[in-house]
Amino acid sequence: MPRIMLEKDNLDERNKEFVQTPLTNPLFLNSVPKCGTHLIKNVMRMFVPVEQQYNATFIQFPSLLHHGPIAFNPNIPRLSWGHLLFSDDSAAFTRYARHLVLVRDPYDWVLARARFFLSENFEGRTDRLKSGAFDTNDILNMMIFGIHKKAPGLEEIFRHNAAAWMGSTTFMIRYEDLVGHVKRLDTPEAKDYFFRLFELCGIVPPDDWRERVVIGADRKQSGTARENLGGGLTDLPDELPDAQKKLVDYAAPGLRALLGYA
Repeated sequence: MPRIMLEKDNLDERNKEFVQTPLTNPLFLNSVPKCGTHLIKNVMRMFVPVEQQYNATFIQFPSLLHHGPIAFNPNIPRLSWGHLLFSDDSAAFTRYARHLVLVRDPYDWVLARARFFLSENFEGRTDRLKSGAFDTNDILNMMIFGIHKKAPGLEEIFRHNAAAWMGSTTFMIRYEDLVGHVKRLDTPEAKDYFFRLFELCGIVPPDDWRERVVIGADRKQSGTARENLGGGLTDLPDELPDAQKKLVDYAAPGLRALLGYA
């Protein structure tokens, strides 16, 4: 299994600076990998008592049978998070949870995934990519199409972790919307956005909601924020090249439109 090395944050301590109202229903923050998981997780951690946060694991399909009965128990509500693909077991376990699925523009996702694979924070079967033996665009193509027997491609990941969940009991949110409103917290649009998010999560927004969002969204608290990743990231562009955009559209036709990006 890949190893992910992250620095511990202090949000549990910061959480206790505020009056917390217990959850009355399980809340699961699901996401496509590399779509801003730590941002939504850290923000929502500021609105739920630490005692109700399920920290035992990052919930994924291999750990579902062991952790699902605890994390999603409707009689003992908890906040949990993970990358949980769609399946019969997944749908059954999350049936009574308020369930958010976080996605990201596939064009930007390719770059985010490449940065993470090339960073010192990630160890796995793709470590050869850090050797300097590959052209940058070849690495981006591997993020799009996958690496044979080592890493799945974009279409497969988004199919199982996002598209298959849509049209059911889940609520999809987009990383770009979340980030944009975090940066403009004093606007009426941001208030409307976060109050809708709190409603979906079953949380009554407190008067100090902006202060909590600022603390949770602090990029210094996220070990996977771009500036906190160590390693060979300098050769990656800020925007996906046009050729690779066309390859994304070829590899996953209709995906960006389905997610609201085209």
